[in-house]
Amino acid sequence: MGGPVCENSLICRLEKVMKKYIFKRLLASIVVLIGVSIIAFVLVRLGGGDPARMMAGDTATEAEVEEMRIRMGLDKSWPEQYVTYIKGVLKGDLGYSWNYSMEVTTLLATRLPQTLILSLFGFCWACLFSVIFGMVAGIKQGTIVDFGAMMFAVIGQSMSTVWLGFLLILVFGVKLGWLPIQGMGSLKHIIMPGLCVGFGYAASQTRLMRSSIVDVMREDYVTAARARGISKGVTYMKYAFRNALLPIVTSIGVQFGTLFAGAVVVENIFNWPGMGALLTQSIGARDYQLVQSILLISSVTLVCSNFLADLLYTVVDPRISFR
Repeated sequence: MGGPVCENSLICRLEKVMKKYIFKRLLASIVVLIGVSIIAFVLVRLGGGDPARMMAGDTATEAEVEEMRIRMGLDKSWPEQYVTYIKGVLKGDLGYSWNYSMEVTTLLATRLPQTLILSLFGFCWACLFSVIFGMVAGIKQGTIVDFGAMMFAVIGQSMSTVWLGFLLILVFGVKLGWLPIQGMGSLKHIIMPGLCVGFGYAASQTRLMRSSIVDVMREDYVTAARARGISKGVTYMKYAFRNALLPIVTSIGVQFGTLFAGAVVVENIFNWPGMGALLTQSIGARDYQLVQSILLISSVTLVCSNFLADLLYTVVDPRISFR
């Protein structure tokens, strides 16, 4: 006798649903990335300026500028340039940076890890702080802790990242002298830019976690758990915390991508050697290949974080299916 037919098993059906879901998400992600690549390609060229003349120099003749334009591939039409760029991307070749005189892939390989480190540091401290602070504020609704959490949320979401960065530099770098104000080296160098990157996210997530806990604490299953004599600690952690965490997990994907993009601004404030300064300089130099690649990588990060957040959502709440 043969084994059970795969099509009739629940596990097999779930696998098919999961594969179908992943395929649809991957297809949608590809469409999004193609759209982003086209928009980035067009916008950098609508910004004005002539990269060939900038590279050739002010004293270059028209013949020299035209020769440089041919070397840079700018003599071709926009559709031809885009197709050439996409073909290179599919092969893992992001082009050549004429401003830095090196391959874009090599250049980004030295800068991308620094931006990821900064983004992850800001993301981790913000998640940990907001979940704990928001949960305590929700449980202690109406107390001074709850008031402090709401004040922090309002201030954090209203404060400009640029203003916060300079405030941190003035207080902890200049006045107190506790932390270095620029560059990268020891662990101290990442504290201020990391706080700056995650501050707004921590504020919004604290407010979200607090509201979620307040809603969950009103549910019947929480009341029933307390009526059965289950301790407050077990009720909060086993019944309230996991369900209150669902909105936080939902926003993780978007928020991490936002933090990654926001790190670009913070890096310029603290002179952090990541992709922020690289993007600023490449825009000024009209380095098309580099600007396009940075924007594309940021988009890939956002798409991937959203995709992983969706998968994590089904783990946190088994009631949510891939359908």
